[in-house]
Amino acid sequence: MHLRKYTTRAAAVAVTLAVAAGTAVATTGAAHAGGKRPQPVRTAQSAPAFLVPKELPPHPASDWYAGDVTKGLPEAAFCVANSLPTTGSSHRMFWTEYDTGANQIVVRTGSAAAAEKLAAAVEAGIRRCAADYQQQYPQSTASWRDYGTLPAEDGAHVYGVHTSQPESEPGIHLFGVGRDGRTVTVVSWGQMGDYTHAPVTEFRHTTTTAVVKLFP
Repeated sequence: MHLRKYTTRAAAVAVTLAVAAGTAVATTGAAHAGGKRPQPVRTAQSAPAFLVPKELPPHPASDWYAGDVTKGLPEAAFCVANSLPTTGSSHRMFWTEYDTGANQIVVRTGSAAAAEKLAAAVEAGIRRCAADYQQQYPQSTASWRDYGTLPAEDGAHVYGVHTSQPESEPGIHLFGVGRDGRTVTVVSWGQMGDYTHAPVTEFRHTTTTAVVKLFP
């Protein structure tokens, strides 16, 4: 696989969106087994903390860069867009000097039960994303993998999705979905490539960090 270099933020974000449009991946949230833990009290002023560039999987040839935290959903949220509401959402985009990009979405719901339901819906969307992609693009191939749960706050789950179309670069994406109380976060990472190019171990650490630091 050849990573392509981009020297401006606009170009890097554009390529990330293009890769997402032609490839697929997603992730989910899962609750701790064996009962619910006591929920901490959140004040009305409490704002969830987002990842910073150094907490993403290291890129072999570039630093990570980050945009501002912005209300609403990103323009491209492949595999998860149909599962997430705009109301209560905010996001942060990340990019490198090459074709590797990422984003984090945070959704504040009305209750822990609503957040649990939302995380489950996101997971379900990720699990059917490859099949939906092939239905939309019959000439394509797509698959997904379950990379397991994480014991972060009220639970997290990591998935991978790979897609490929004739005469086009294949794409590999990782998604992590986690929950802390009434808040759900979804972390997405993607680049051109296949499963062998996915930094699964590092992304599991990133997902854990994203969930744990929501409310330090």
